[in-house]
Amino acid sequence: MKRHDTPYSEPDLRDMLQRVANGSLSIDQAADALRALPVEELGFASLDHHRALRKGFPEVVFCQGKTPAQVSEIFARLARTGQPVLGTRATPDHYKAARRRNKAVKYDKIGRALWIALPRRAPLTPGVVLMSAGTADLPVAEEAARTLEVLGHQPERIYDVGVAGLHRLVKHTRTIQHANVVIVVAGMEGALASVIGGLTSAPVVAVPTSVGYGTSLGGFTALFAMLNSCSPGISVVNIDNGFGAGYLAASINRRIVGGPARGAMRS
Repeated sequence: MKRHDTPYSEPDLRDMLQRVANGSLSIDQAADALRALPVEELGFASLDHHRALRKGFPEVVFCQGKTPAQVSEIFARLARTGQPVLGTRATPDHYKAARRRNKAVKYDKIGRALWIALPRRAPLTPGVVLMSAGTADLPVAEEAARTLEVLGHQPERIYDVGVAGLHRLVKHTRTIQHANVVIVVAGMEGALASVIGGLTSAPVVAVPTSVGYGTSLGGFTALFAMLNSCSPGISVVNIDNGFGAGYLAASINRRIVGGPARGAMRS
């Protein structure tokens, strides 16, 4: 658990400053807490404990390329701050190692995400619609969904509605048009993002996936199509970057409807 006198989020920092102001915490004690705030060195990683204060959510762990032992140690150190923890591109071995250190760690096999959630103080915030063109896009879509949920937002999932059968999309038109932000996950030729961009005034976050045959070029064809869309209001994240789409959509949704306090997001 986090030391009582060490702030990691904006509410914690405000609490510490209030205690200095009312005399329950000395200036020297506050200075000592702030001295250790920004970075914790692990040798193989430098943990940014200042991230929640700047961005509203703690540092997220990209597990790919890290050993299970490294992920386990990083998760254990981040969990001590008392903040939620999220890891992406995680394997079952990462999960097993992290859970041995902390039984609160959960794992989404499809979305390849690890997380430690805090007790929920309020319902998840609605407003984000999450769409996939095909079932093969679900790993990326579910990475976005898990990111949204850990950040305190409830995505409305609409899956397998690609352009090969647009009649599947028609019944969801009203939902799409009432969204605050829409995430569209699509591989192959990536055309679904342009279709959705023409149906709603909400910002659209397009995610090209590496799903497809030969000339899909591992997602580059979908990426280029989304970047060249004639539908206005579309932003594009990197190939297979469900996390980036979820984080961006959560940031937009929070600006529109409020939602969890900065640095205190729950799932």
